[in-house]
Amino acid sequence: MCRLDQRKQGVEETSRASKNLEEIRNAIRNKYAGVSLSASGKFQYPTGQDGATALGYDPAIIKSAAAGLLESFCGVGNPFSLGKIGHGDVVLDLGCGAGFDLFVAGRLVGESGRVCGVDLTEQMVERSKKNLADANISHVEIRKVNSEHLPHKDASFDVVISNGVINLSPNKNLCFQEIYRVLKPGGRLQFADVVLEHEMPADLSGSLEAWSQ
Repeated sequence: MCRLDQRKQGVEETSRASKNLEEIRNAIRNKYAGVSLSASGKFQYPTGQDGATALGYDPAIIKSAAAGLLESFCGVGNPFSLGKIGHGDVVLDLGCGAGFDLFVAGRLVGESGRVCGVDLTEQMVERSKKNLADANISHVEIRKVNSEHLPHKDASFDVVISNGVINLSPNKNLCFQEIYRVLKPGGRLQFADVVLEHEMPADLSGSLEAWSQ
């Protein structure tokens, strides 16, 4: 094969890979646009208030959260159980959804701290902004992202949390690189997620629906 043909093949493969990544992201956006209204019936595990209770979130915080914060909650674990988040900390929630974990983090860091959230889905970002405003959490910043590139400076956060979202990334190496880039020296990543214990069947491994679970 001549160099020109090799270059053309490389461009075509890169184009196909980019298309596949965008198809995955679009499937995730479409799925979670619906979840932004309610997570009920969309997952094979408890969601909403029942889910937060089952995962061991502080009952007092659950009780203080408005219904809008919990309706779309579909976390798979409790990242706050992995380490203490204190007053004055700066926290990033990777895949903030409708904002329940941002609400929890906002309560923990207090007015002297700051919480930031990013999400791939426009509807989730808007729902989260409204929910946090209604909850009077003002020390918060929420942005929509289009890929694994985080819109934050190096060494910006004391803690990065994530709840069932890294699993959705089609480029996990880049995702982790970005997380560690924005963490301060000595900062922590506290995340809960789904992992495979066995090889997925071939008909599921390439499924866009499987990617959005």
